[in-house]
Amino acid sequence: MSVFEIFKGDGGAKFMRPIRNREEYLSRRNTEKQHQTLKTVREQDATRKNQLVEMNYSCLPNADGSLKGSKTASRSVGMDIDFKAPKELSAEEAAQWLAKQMAGVPALVLRKKDELGLQMLERSATKGYHLVFRRREDLSQEDNLRWASELLGVEYDDKAKDITRVFFTTTGDDDELLFLDDSIFDATPAEMLEDVEPLTTVDPISVKTDVANDPEAQYNGVLFKDIIAKYWELYNDGKEPTAGDRNALTFELAVTIRSICGYSLEKMLSVVPNYWARPDGSCSQEDLAEWRKTIENALKEPRKGMPYRLKQVLQAMKSQQGVKACGGTLTTPPPMPKKLPPLIRLLTKNVPWFYKPAVANAVFPALGAHLHGVKFRYWDNVEHEATFMNVLIGRQSIGKGTIKKPIEYIMEDIKQRDIPNRQREQEWKQKNPGARQKKDPRPTDICIQMLIDNLTDAVFNQRIVDANNNGQRFIYTVVDEIEGLKKVTSRGSADEVGLLIRKAFDNADAGQERVGADSVSGIAPLRWNFNASTTPPNARKFFYKMVNDGTVSRLDVSTIISNDDEDDDETAPIQGIYDHTFAQELKPYIDRLEAANGLIECAQAKRLSLELKQENQDAAKLYESEAYRVFSYRANVIAWLKGMVLYVAHGCRWSREIAAFVRWTQQYNLWCKMLYFGQQLEKELREEVEIQRQSGPQNLLELLPDEFTKEQYYQMRQQQGKSGSGDGTLRSWQNRGYITYDEVSGCFGKTEKYKKRIGG
Repeated sequence: MSVFEIFKGDGGAKFMRPIRNREEYLSRRNTEKQHQTLKTVREQDATRKNQLVEMNYSCLPNADGSLKGSKTASRSVGMDIDFKAPKELSAEEAAQWLAKQMAGVPALVLRKKDELGLQMLERSATKGYHLVFRRREDLSQEDNLRWASELLGVEYDDKAKDITRVFFTTTGDDDELLFLDDSIFDATPAEMLEDVEPLTTVDPISVKTDVANDPEAQYNGVLFKDIIAKYWELYNDGKEPTAGDRNALTFELAVTIRSICGYSLEKMLSVVPNYWARPDGSCSQEDLAEWRKTIENALKEPRKGMPYRLKQVLQAMKSQQGVKACGGTLTTPPPMPKKLPPLIRLLTKNVPWFYKPAVANAVFPALGAHLHGVKFRYWDNVEHEATFMNVLIGRQSIGKGTIKKPIEYIMEDIKQRDIPNRQREQEWKQKNPGARQKKDPRPTDICIQMLIDNLTDAVFNQRIVDANNNGQRFIYTVVDEIEGLKKVTSRGSADEVGLLIRKAFDNADAGQERVGADSVSGIAPLRWNFNASTTPPNARKFFYKMVNDGTVSRLDVSTIISNDDEDDDETAPIQGIYDHTFAQELKPYIDRLEAANGLIECAQAKRLSLELKQENQDAAKLYESEAYRVFSYRANVIAWLKGMVLYVAHGCRWSREIAAFVRWTQQYNLWCKMLYFGQQLEKELREEVEIQRQSGPQNLLELLPDEFTKEQYYQMRQQQGKSGSGDGTLRSWQNRGYITYDEVSGCFGKTEKYKKRIGG
């Protein structure tokens, strides 16, 4: 790996985290914090450059992931070009000299890029450039730098000649990151080891663990060290083995992963960490022998195919790959475009940078509520309306309430229109109190769009019908917690909310029919937009049964991710001021939405949605994520609808900013869904395929996979309509020698006897 981000451990020591692809690399360079820090460095305080993201391009980490003392060179070399003006020049002359020197470097380097083997060129935070080029493996680090210096005719910083040198990174903007080649993400180390003798003549059992264990070994493109880390996360609370449990836990790990190591002792010794080793990587002969013996014993165990635990680990890794397919990392969503459409820039200007993505998406239910009688035609010729149902997921006390103020200002005109309508409805009720004493029919021009979160079915139905009969308008709800949506109808269930979400997205008919003359009756297309907030556990609980039925895919999901570095003090983030000026700036956009009517089309939006459709298909295949594929269908529709709303709000004018926002908001929505619901959907889709591939009348054991848990067995019994616990059947299968039970994995496995019996 040639690109590593540097981070500090608990004691302040620097550690290295691999960056594996262009998307991940750009996401780390393009955070709002990175942009703001770079601006501060250049305009106010150059000493703050140590707050920028740090990268290393010349070495691999030590066995424990640390940077200091690394001796293993990577396949690339990082070089620092720093200019120092002659001392005899005045300040003004020095500035002119520096500007001239700086101006000529990019063209010079790019002319020589092929001969140099250029992989990256960037402006530095202060004065000068950083470049990364392909290592000449017959040369030392310093000789590589000297060679490049002579080739380019520029001096390199001779204080930055160690392979552990780190660089303060700038941003991913075109004027900062001038060149980037994907070869920089090559995952193999250089053949040479910097300043150390090769260990080819040493007996394998006596080598240090950082040589015995290969940190870059892969299985189907996934690093073994990541597979092992996920294994400990799932099966040991994220803790690695220590003295007292390392024999047993290493044995279990080795048994679990041996099938994807080809049952090879040499391969196992290269990927299974030595948990007997000391912090410096050294290990006694006795402990090395114990480590090796543990792995050998694991290889002697009877083979039963791929273990259940390994399948779970690989599936979890696949879910993580689905998250990465969205353009972010496992902890960072895809970065928001630097240049936003004017309306989004206005609505997000009063919140700190890490709230902006949430606000930028949360405003659309309210914006869409201003469109009435307006339809948009998607690329498949299906007509859609501006339906948005936004769920903001974030941990407690992170500031989910920041979306409220922008929404209040967007909805203010509708709120004011609702006031006289509520008064008229109340006056009518007072004049006609009894069910059989109504003197006047209810006015047909009453339309109340903003709903409270405590309604009956009759009221909800009345609001739907009124909104439809008075210009095909939307009703709108905002709740602080997702559970509050249960109160919009009398039934008070999450299942009912899920049904309403599915109907609302498609504007399907909803309502009720009653025989009584005084009962509220009526059916109309459901136009219902809402905003709701919740925490990750509550979100997963509320939507648990709706991940695979199309409900979650119809939502626009957002989140708030704040770096721990931003939480150094306990004071709440400072928000901008919302006032009359803000309202006046917002008004033209709202007026354009209110004035729109009929069928509105935009060729640029249609082209973009088709491009995204193809990109999503390619990403789903590349990352082998069925959940990403499923979620991407409606995520594309939702993003396109946002683009159409912005198109109308900006006077039916398309722009690069709108296109960039649409592309980003789709990936952001997908990232959030994959983060919070991806693993569950992957699991359910996989189980569907497993069941569907079975055909014809089969016995229960034949329907189960080769390795299965007791929970899977119970679930399969229920699906087949069988009653009782079925424990007797399990015992019978064991007595007949059809299955065995593995104490380590907690799984049952079909035996060769059974497979031969059925001709498997």
